[in-house]
Amino acid sequence: MISVEEAKRIMMEQVPFLATEERALRAVLGSFTATDVISPNDHPLFNMSAVDGYAFAHGPNVDEWSVVAEVAAGEVLDRALMTGECARIFTGAQVPDGADTVVMQEFVDRAGDRIRHTDARLQQGGNVRKQGEQLHKGQVVLPQGLHLNSAAIGLLASVGVVSVKCHPAPKVTLLITGNEFMDPADPKPGMIFGSNDVVLEGMLASADAITEVLNVQDDVQALESAIRQALSTADLLVTTGGASVGDHDLIRPVLEWMGAGIHFHGVAQKPGKPMLFAMLNGKPVFGLPGNPRAVMVLFWEYVLPFLRAMQGAKDPWLVTDHLPITHLLEVKGDRAEFRAAQVRSGKVTLLRDEGSHMLRSLVDADALAYLPATQRTWGLGDLVEIHYLPR
Repeated sequence: MISVEEAKRIMMEQVPFLATEERALRAVLGSFTATDVISPNDHPLFNMSAVDGYAFAHGPNVDEWSVVAEVAAGEVLDRALMTGECARIFTGAQVPDGADTVVMQEFVDRAGDRIRHTDARLQQGGNVRKQGEQLHKGQVVLPQGLHLNSAAIGLLASVGVVSVKCHPAPKVTLLITGNEFMDPADPKPGMIFGSNDVVLEGMLASADAITEVLNVQDDVQALESAIRQALSTADLLVTTGGASVGDHDLIRPVLEWMGAGIHFHGVAQKPGKPMLFAMLNGKPVFGLPGNPRAVMVLFWEYVLPFLRAMQGAKDPWLVTDHLPITHLLEVKGDRAEFRAAQVRSGKVTLLRDEGSHMLRSLVDADALAYLPATQRTWGLGDLVEIHYLPR
């Protein structure tokens, strides 16, 4: 077996980067930028009012102004304001030439077309969003490898970007192996309800992947046929079940017979010790064990970062922190462990340790605690490495 760190290093050396494509801004949510995105415009585009009020030139010798115009958002005053003049202005409107300050309407006394203001704290430039104060034309809006979430897309739209070069959604085939699964509508003795297909489909959808699911019996010929079918169209193959070394664990023998290079099989970790990673005809293959808890943990710790790297993510790993633990902890055995954890008020609490077939504590978790094989005990307040789960 190899260590967690070695397994992650090896798999990342095999990442096949997907070709890039230009996609409309409305179609990039969840993707990663393939290049730096350059701003085509200043932001803000012009000096604009941050409030409803009156725009004027701030000066020490003027304390009363004549209202000569009104400017709404989307309008431009066709002349410059002179000394002693002001314009009624609304939030988002372009500040007229000749004005540099806006006073909020709540601080204005108006009589006819004359105003005074009572804002003693108002300084020159107050309540004005300066042209280019966030970005100048030609500056990098978003760097290469950044995740395009809603805020990032909103920022791009605000500077006039209409499309982004990014990597396409990876195509993933899920190969669910085993003879033990039954239809909930037709329960049979000795069989179980399957969950890995439903769980992984949802997790892959959240990772902006296109998923196909194949269910295959534990049969050499059926597995070979399914793997060939999967890799004819998929960028990545994920199998569940059959990854260990028992008589019915056929994933490795079939892959080897097909000419795959096995980069590792077995990682010194709990859960997920039997995990396999291989390359077949230039396509990556993750062989996950069949236990649902192991499947979820291995997806978060290995498959998801690998998918993000395929899509060009600069930092594909789960967000990591080191927080003090709220209780004493002693770990048995010599393997690294991933434990369900909750983070509250800057501290981490590990949830009940469960077998690799149980999911209850993962429902309540917002992070995984990583307990390396080199440390077996933690005292109250000792720092624990945590990996925040994607939500």
